Amino acid sequence: MDTDIRALFTIFGATGDLANRKLYPSLFRLYKKGYIKNNFAVIGTARRQWSNDYFHEVITKSIQNLVEDETELHEFISHFYYISHNVTDADNYIELKKLSEQLDEKYAIKQNRIFYLAMAPQFFGIIGDMLSSNHLITDEGFNRLIIEKPFGHDLESATKLNNQLTKSFSEDQIYRIDHYLGKEMIQNISAVRFSNMIFESLWNNKYIDNVQITLAETVGVEDRGDYYDKTGALRDMVQNHILQTVALLVMEPPLSLNGNDIRNEKIKALRSLHLYKDSNDVLNNFVRGQYVANEEMLGYTEEPKVNPDSHTETFVAGKILVDNFRWAGVPFYIRTGKRMSQKDTYIHVQFKHVSMELFPTEGVEDVAEPNILTIHISPLEGFSLRMNAKRVGQGTEIQNIRMHSIFDEQAVANSPEAYERLLLDCLNGDPTNFTHWQEVEQSWRFIDYIRETWDRNGWKLFDYEAGSMGPKESFELLERDGFEWISFDWARHYKKD
Repeated sequence: MDTDIRALFTIFGATGDLANRKLYPSLFRLYKKGYIKNNFAVIGTARRQWSNDYFHEVITKSIQNLVEDETELHEFISHFYYISHNVTDADNYIELKKLSEQLDEKYAIKQNRIFYLAMAPQFFGIIGDMLSSNHLITDEGFNRLIIEKPFGHDLESATKLNNQLTKSFSEDQIYRIDHYLGKEMIQNISAVRFSNMIFESLWNNKYIDNVQITLAETVGVEDRGDYYDKTGALRDMVQNHILQTVALLVMEPPLSLNGNDIRNEKIKALRSLHLYKDSNDVLNNFVRGQYVANEEMLGYTEEPKVNPDSHTETFVAGKILVDNFRWAGVPFYIRTGKRMSQKDTYIHVQFKHVSMELFPTEGVEDVAEPNILTIHISPLEGFSLRMNAKRVGQGTEIQNIRMHSIFDEQAVANSPEAYERLLLDCLNGDPTNFTHWQEVEQSWRFIDYIRETWDRNGWKLFDYEAGSMGPKESFELLERDGFEWISFDWARHYKKD
């Protein structure tokens, strides 16, 4: 991995929340660690009429809690430049090109360009066209385009956008960012699977009963009501974060850790997902909900910028099946929602019960439970494994114990933040943790029929009280198969000694 990488970043949407909360702090962390140092520059663009000095003030405020040395801070922000820019006006790209060339010479960047589109997706295509037609894509050095989600709102729009972008950028130049792929424990899925024979040998339908993925948020839509009301939980969370997680759990071992090899296996995994092509299948296997008010919190339709008559789902639970030899018959249960009772993201892999019960269980609590491997993604980070052991003392009664390795606060603090990881990957030309077009294509193919069925039939949107874990119908979804959502008191089991 290179250090002090030469690159010119151009951030479209430099005055926005994403740039302020994520991009500037991540760039500063990379600077402090020496990955970018002398030979880089950042151009911030947006419609607001900001000066360079004001831009520097905004950046300083956004990274203030990371600053330990004022000299280092001033050196860092000296690499930042602002230009007011209308992305639909070709004349503005002439000015942008002139400034880019000046900075290229000043910092000896060697025409390496990273264009980060941190703005509304309806502008992605036109920016790509404008960058090409106005010759901001260089002939020497690398050119990389980073795009935030959503990449389209269905397969048709995603295909149209991809066709437009690939007129200006090749597939290996387009970095579709999903920040979940930058999380420490998401990246650990492959490590746990492929470096431990104890798990890889059991990672199939002979030994695994079901897999559960939960992405629960306690917040509502906050100030994103206008965006969220046109999107919903299925498009906002399932199409990208959840299906990417499923792909990592399902995929076959790659030939190597090369980004192309890993993405090839993820594409195969997404192609193997069972497509629900019957309306009754969608009704039976997916539940959508919307949070309603409790004594302390507003209901979804009472939130700012939300249509009071909205039928947009804020919760989705579903059963995903995989049509291949390894996973046939194993349900992957997923759920995600806003205004839930706890903020938790985790994966439970539940193994099958032993075929013969030798040990007594009557009158003993929490015994003869299945073995469960848990991957804690957020806010806890780490692993736990539930297994059965004999109770201490006389007799042969068993109890369920938990072996766990939860990263401490210092380890988490020292771990790179997701955007920091992904920006460095892009600087190094590593596509591993970015989604290939064919992954996006297969994800939308899976999602579209579910969405179309809901829209076409107007099937019921189940209420759930804000501060709960979703509608009762999401629990019934598992009960029909003889399972239940796995949960226990994290704080009690992982308390510090």
